[in-house]
Amino acid sequence: MCGIVGYTGRANAAPILLDGLKKLEYRGYDSAGVAVINDKKLFVSKTAGRISALCEKTDNGENLPGFTGIGHTRWATHGAPTDINAHPHTSNDGKFAVVHNGIIENYMSLKEELVKKGYEFESQTDTEVIVHLLEMYYTGDVKIALLKTAARLSGSYALGVICSDYSEKVFAVREASPLIIGLGVGENYFASDVTALVQHTKNVIYMDDGDFAEITPDDVKIFDFAGKPKNKPVNRIEWDIRAAEKDGYDHFMLKEIMEQPRAVRDTLSPRIKDDRVCFDEINLTDEDINKINRIVITACGSAYYAGCAGKYTLEKLTGIPVITELASELRYSQPLIDDRTLVIVLSQSGETADTIAAMKECKKRGAKVLSVVNVVGSTVAKLADYVIYTWAGPEIAVATTKGYTTQVTVLYLLALYIADRSGRITPSDYAETLASIQKIPQLIRQALSMNSAIPTLAKKYHIHNSMFFIGRNTDYAVALEGALKMKEISYIHAEAYAAGELKHGTIALIDDYQPVVALCCNKAIMEKTISNIIEVKARGAQVLALAEKDSSKIVTIADDIIFMPEMDDYLAAPVEIVPLQLLAYYMAKENGCDIDKPKNLAKSVTVE
Repeated sequence: MCGIVGYTGRANAAPILLDGLKKLEYRGYDSAGVAVINDKKLFVSKTAGRISALCEKTDNGENLPGFTGIGHTRWATHGAPTDINAHPHTSNDGKFAVVHNGIIENYMSLKEELVKKGYEFESQTDTEVIVHLLEMYYTGDVKIALLKTAARLSGSYALGVICSDYSEKVFAVREASPLIIGLGVGENYFASDVTALVQHTKNVIYMDDGDFAEITPDDVKIFDFAGKPKNKPVNRIEWDIRAAEKDGYDHFMLKEIMEQPRAVRDTLSPRIKDDRVCFDEINLTDEDINKINRIVITACGSAYYAGCAGKYTLEKLTGIPVITELASELRYSQPLIDDRTLVIVLSQSGETADTIAAMKECKKRGAKVLSVVNVVGSTVAKLADYVIYTWAGPEIAVATTKGYTTQVTVLYLLALYIADRSGRITPSDYAETLASIQKIPQLIRQALSMNSAIPTLAKKYHIHNSMFFIGRNTDYAVALEGALKMKEISYIHAEAYAAGELKHGTIALIDDYQPVVALCCNKAIMEKTISNIIEVKARGAQVLALAEKDSSKIVTIADDIIFMPEMDDYLAAPVEIVPLQLLAYYMAKENGCDIDKPKNLAKSVTVE
């Protein structure tokens, strides 16, 4: 869960590396560092804290001259965020510097071996074993040393390496952690994410597990771990650098909330042709679809909650049982999955370690895997039998917004697609449902415009240190994501409960002025939810309700209301979540939180 970047070319490397690290800071921000080669010597600068501290320390890279270098922004796994534990790490002889994203699972045994051989360790990181292995195996050929080193490592790693004997080369290695090569003119790059590269080049090569790259200003050579050359296709990045900039907003998260009508529209548009849902990118046959007797949705975090929201619609339209399972739990269970199971995997980054492991387990058991993912060329996309890209555009804020809404939207389309292909929906119901799905971007825009009072509500509720979110059925699914948004960016304890479960324990925690956010958008069961609101009100709770604008009963009992446009109960999640995202945003702003970079979190969870 770190960001790495490398450069070799004709320009001063350090400013380019620092700029790339700024674009990658969402991947980790507790320390940062760069290393460059100058006059056949390594020069390293690193510091605990944000990249801004490293920029200040290096005068924005100007006091680190050199045309080849590597950089790193860290999310700590082994060792506290200190100057010493920051990357890059260097060999005892001063020839090698290494940056690493991932985790080395066998580092303790390797460290013991290296210490016995006289190598001295400075840090508490797992990464430092890599640079000492390189030193041990190096006899003048970095390629051989790197391949021998990679053969000793267990775990996940994307590595960037420089050696003082090769002043115009950077080396990159990938195993179970994202790594991309950027192709320029007289200069080349690598990074863990295209956001670090797109302002310099739109031509990239996606490295696969087991790839090793030797990069010079004028050439890129890629080999497998046996040293055999590989030919890799060059891909074109389609989005513009402005998509990864704040564009006048105070935070990326607010920008990305406001982008959701556009993001959902971009997700829908390529898949609806002549009033039919078309997934040209997947080749599911009628036989494949009719064979499905069970659907399993697996994911982590917000993507899992997107699956929870989509489950109701999938079951309603297709008549197929749907199970949602946390990927971190599925990978260690004995799942009842076989060749008649369709596994749907959701991931924004496409590099989530637990999700990837769960995919592999399901494929071993014979299931077909369909991934819904935002990042083109990601591991989840490559491993899947079928892939649907959400086309949400880059998401920089750590807390996902448009990633969630576009994933749910894809599940809605997929539910309608399967129902139609399997003959489980009438033509009139099909047309009505598709029309409702197509209205989602407009409804999100309405939900944003209807709730200008949310900043005022945030001023009222931000003083509390705990909140409960309640709802039933589809409302409960949205409550799960609403509570997660609140806790991860405002640091207010927030938990979601199925409203009908209050009396089975949770209501014991309700006392005077306890904030309860009650989701009341599912009209079919609103009366039941109203009963639960009355129960918590009777015990002193302050209730902030989400309800459609004509819900007069809610107006009479709730303390405050966030109004919603009229929606289909089973297609409401992408609309209903948006005001809760805004509420969490403004609560965090009132509390002075670092909204785009919440403490202890990073965007792409590439370690277990």
